Amino acid sequence: MNIADKYIQYVKTKTEAEPEKSWDKILFGFKANCLRTHFLPNKNITKGYQKLEDMMMNMVAESLSHKKSYIWGNIFAPCELIHSFGLNSLSIECLSCYVAGYHLEDFFIDFAQSLGFAPTLCSYHKTFIGAVESGTIPPASYAVTTSLSCDGNLNTFRYLQKKNHVPFTLLDVPYTDDEASVNYLASQLETMVQHMEEHLGRRFQLEKLKESLRIENETRKELIKFYELAQHYYYPGELIHQLYMMMGTHLLMGTQKFLDLIRFMNEEIQTYPPFTGKRILWIHLIPYYQESLKQYFNNSKKYQLLAGDIIFDFTDTLVPEDPFRSLARKLIKNVYNGSYSHKAQAIGKLTDMLHPDAVIHFCHWGCKQASGGSLLLKEAMKERNIPMLILDGDGVDQRNSHDGQIKTRLEAFLEMIVGEIR
Repeated sequence: MNIADKYIQYVKTKTEAEPEKSWDKILFGFKANCLRTHFLPNKNITKGYQKLEDMMMNMVAESLSHKKSYIWGNIFAPCELIHSFGLNSLSIECLSCYVAGYHLEDFFIDFAQSLGFAPTLCSYHKTFIGAVESGTIPPASYAVTTSLSCDGNLNTFRYLQKKNHVPFTLLDVPYTDDEASVNYLASQLETMVQHMEEHLGRRFQLEKLKESLRIENETRKELIKFYELAQHYYYPGELIHQLYMMMGTHLLMGTQKFLDLIRFMNEEIQTYPPFTGKRILWIHLIPYYQESLKQYFNNSKKYQLLAGDIIFDFTDTLVPEDPFRSLARKLIKNVYNGSYSHKAQAIGKLTDMLHPDAVIHFCHWGCKQASGGSLLLKEAMKERNIPMLILDGDGVDQRNSHDGQIKTRLEAFLEMIVGEIR
């Protein structure tokens, strides 16, 4: 057991015994890991992924070190607006993954369930609620969530408002992309800005928002270029870097540092050899801890995860001079908004752009949309002659994922698309 593993076990033990006294220890580990990613990066991956990992670790650690520098959100909360206040957005999904790095997800989930939360509730939400309610994570000053994708968002944030006095804004996202719907949501965004100014004592910077949207447009162009190149070049990374990329495209979108990183990756990827294996498009959340998945996808020259669909949940161009209506359209046109048939069509278009050899759809425990709609997506992929595997598991709680079953199904699927397993 190395020093990092010993510290993780130490923090886990201390947190389970006295959760309200463990936050400084958890935060110290995050900061220490920042030093590790910066000075002792993983040599088996590209410099681009090294920089991405370092960027995500620093963003989370620096934000958590200064309580008034961040707000809570869900993954689809408009980070561009939040950045315009000089704040960071930390999604509850992100924070759940980070505390799970200490193997504390089971403790926090059980704690939440002891308060009466249902076993069928999303484990990301239960991990986060348990961490806050146990006294481990201190409450934020404000929170923003959306009605997108997850029906647990509203109840989770409403509970945190009632129990921990964290004011929040719910953005009710319409399903249809018409003028009335866009205006309705744009009005909510403007009201959110007013509420944040009142609660946080900070001034909203309109010009900063417009600049953020300009940078975001450039970033999206560079991202599309990167994934076009990834169809041809071997660019070694690990399973967790798909999670970091999802974080970057939702928590740091519109920032110059993230744009600079993607530009660097576009230059670097062209220095790598051609990729001759199978390219796989990942759908929905990613269980970054799953050993069988890591075995087959970490730095593999045979199977390369091309991208995750969440990275491309919106692909249009924003209009910086009309920022509120632009952000409203971005939320409305998100792949995860509306019926699953809409998502299936959007992913079909994504496969037309990325040309994957196969698709893997991960059905996360507690996510009704993923489980209920996966067969619709499989039919859409069948029409395009793209093989698709449906895996069941949990993005956070390892007790709900059976590695042996996943390994058996994954190997059979890979054998089908490649012809052999070495």
